[in-house]
Amino acid sequence: MFLEVQLPWDVLVPAESLGPILQRSIVHHLLDDFAQRKAAKDVGYYVAVTSVDSIGDGRVKQGTGEVEFRVLFSGITFKLFKGEVLLGVVQDVLRYGVFLQCGPAETVFLSNKKMPDYRYVRGDNPMFLNDKLYRLRSKETWWFASLSSVLNGFQKRGNFMLWLVWTLII
Repeated sequence: MFLEVQLPWDVLVPAESLGPILQRSIVHHLLDDFAQRKAAKDVGYYVAVTSVDSIGDGRVKQGTGEVEFRVLFSGITFKLFKGEVLLGVVQDVLRYGVFLQCGPAETVFLSNKKMPDYRYVRGDNPMFLNDKLYRLRSKETWWFASLSSVLNGFQKRGNFMLWLVWTLII
């Protein structure tokens, strides 16, 4: 689930930010860039930078005047693995499945095809209902087991979707 990783990152520092507090400027730009990126396929969702391990020599980018530094840092990421049991909050219920939030993964899709005992009930507050009257509704918290996952949209800025094959744990 949560991993401690060491990552290389190329940080661009504008020429006007170069000066006596260069290291602070590099770290500031690293944190800004890290906050804007959401995830990477191999390490999952970015959560936090814990330490800056090394800062390489700067290389001037032709035409822009920016200086690029290779920074090696340690951080925490969130990645779902096959077989993990997780807790998620249902955000939206649709006839073909539900969307929920699980940690930093804001959009996790759980398909109705993996809920054979549940049937969709439409209305003002749609839900999935089974014969034991368990209800899967919006804003409720459920345990589920991940059977596989695919991160869609990795290494881009913006929204990400995590597709899961899952099963409910009751």
